[in-house]
Amino acid sequence: MTDFAATRAQFHIPEGVIYLDGNSLGPMPVAAEARAAQAVREEWGEMLIGGWNKAGWMAMPRVLGRHVGRLIGAEPGTVVIGDTLSIKVYQALAAALAMRPERRVVLSDSGNFPTDLYMAQGLIKSLGQDHELRIVAPEEVEAAIDEDIAVVMLTEVDYRTGRLHDMAAISARAQAAGALTVWDLAHSAGALPIDLAGSGADFAAGCTYKYLNAGPGAPAFIYVAPRHSDMALPALSGWLGHAAPFAFEQGYRPGEGIDRMRVGTPPVLQMAALEAALGVWDGVSMTDIRARSIELSELFIAEVESRCPQLALASPRDPLQRGSQVSFRFEESYAAVQALIARGVVGDFRAPDIMRFGIAPLYIGEDEIRRAALILQDVMENRLWDDPTYRARAAVT
Repeated sequence: MTDFAATRAQFHIPEGVIYLDGNSLGPMPVAAEARAAQAVREEWGEMLIGGWNKAGWMAMPRVLGRHVGRLIGAEPGTVVIGDTLSIKVYQALAAALAMRPERRVVLSDSGNFPTDLYMAQGLIKSLGQDHELRIVAPEEVEAAIDEDIAVVMLTEVDYRTGRLHDMAAISARAQAAGALTVWDLAHSAGALPIDLAGSGADFAAGCTYKYLNAGPGAPAFIYVAPRHSDMALPALSGWLGHAAPFAFEQGYRPGEGIDRMRVGTPPVLQMAALEAALGVWDGVSMTDIRARSIELSELFIAEVESRCPQLALASPRDPLQRGSQVSFRFEESYAAVQALIARGVVGDFRAPDIMRFGIAPLYIGEDEIRRAALILQDVMENRLWDDPTYRARAAVT
């Protein structure tokens, strides 16, 4: 059994804070500070450019990719780290479209994270081949998959409501229709068990700064199923995706397998923090994470609904139909979230009216859940949100 008291001790949580925003930015693992300092002082500081060889910087994207791969059910050697999630979504979608040249429709849903849709729109425009981005309601996705679809591009867990797609069922439906799938795992990697290999997923990408706790700006990852790895052509053909980067050839030759999905120079200092963050997962069972997440989420919903009748549950009622977050609707959600933060309960707001709370069992327990609900009750009953200070919108909500 996973020892959640032991994992909690591996995080720095500021005194007096109940942190329910790990679905947006995970807290700092205690080991990350020393590991980042080591990378700065001993590697960059003392080794200088020699760090690429002596400290293993060049191999880190693949080495860390193996660690992430174990958390998302990927086959060995099919995940690589680097760049941002937007870039990795672009790469995956471009490669998938190139593998279905006779089709022109990218299917997504209205719950997808906007940047994925933006990347699809930009790619479609640049291709100039009359592709279409078709957006349907989340519950209509399976029925909308037919022989016109080239790629089904979805975020597994809806960033607003936490609604969870059935990856295996949708992947099977897409495969039967001759389409490919691109999965965004931003809100599911580290939050629930994922079986990319068993589900038949074609491509996937995700970030490491949410439930994987690697810090702001931490690099993303990309997965390519082994059956596609030597056929997928990277639209962003950067030098580190070349078969021989230091041959400095004038023409591009894609590297073997997942290496071809590397683009630019990897962010070494951020990868050092990611390395430390992934160490927290040693001995952690994703099955235990999921079971504990459901227990805590159910407790939070019960506590909030009994104390705050002003709030309406926006997440699916069935815990098997949602990821590791709970969302409520309230017309003054932004101000209410700011009032909560001022009292030490950190959640976040998503337009137009969502109060969003991430449930991360690695560092959250029943005591925090109950105290958070009590503080939320105080904010709602006493209209503490009704303060001009809390209505002023910050740049990041």
